[in-house]
Amino acid sequence: MAQTVSLAARPREQTGKGAARQARFAKQVPAVIYGHGRTTQSLMVDGLALEKALAGIEPESTLFELTLEGKTLRTLIREIQRHPLRPDIIHVDFYEIRAHEKITLEVPVHLAGTPDGVRNAGGVLDQVLREVEIQVLPEHIPDRVELDVTALKIGDSLHVRDLTIPNAQIMNGADLTIATVVPPRAEEVAAPTAEATAEIAEPELIRKVREDEEGEEGEAPAEGKAPKAEEKPKGKKEE
Repeated sequence: MAQTVSLAARPREQTGKGAARQARFAKQVPAVIYGHGRTTQSLMVDGLALEKALAGIEPESTLFELTLEGKTLRTLIREIQRHPLRPDIIHVDFYEIRAHEKITLEVPVHLAGTPDGVRNAGGVLDQVLREVEIQVLPEHIPDRVELDVTALKIGDSLHVRDLTIPNAQIMNGADLTIATVVPPRAEEVAAPTAEATAEIAEPELIRKVREDEEGEEGEAPAEGKAPKAEEKPKGKKEE
């Protein structure tokens, strides 16, 4: 069953960006409540109390008993807006519900167990669908949906049709894949680095010096040829 959280709210008289900034500066979070044909009403909730209420729960499938002007309203959170750079909550939408009316909402899918294909074949579990949409009475809202994946081998999948949610109608298509076990990813072979390539020496070219070639400076003379006579400075006699 879904959790129930109590939260106090009060009407918000001033609206607009300026009023919202002032409220957030005072650690208050602007909010609205709507549903059942009522006119959308602007509210204010305490920021610290809201953060505490949201800790460790699934907001989409949690019932919020909102105390407003002496009345307790049963609501669901339809949207939470956070600051783009900080985790601060900047706005909340509450949707009022009635006990005798079914509602449509999304609940998270939790995969239980370790697949056989992961344990014994090195496969990878891939969760494709993380939430399912259901239609249900408020008192039957599940906190989350459990799906056992222990028996899955490589190539096996589980679909929406494999889910069982008591007292609820699943709105998603039955053939939608929720989870599958894929083969292990092949390890990529790293390309050789420039240093490693440089270490591979080019083959040495060996050839025989032709008889009519002279060896270069520092080389032995070609076979069958006498060494060159040493040149002497002009004008000097040999001793």
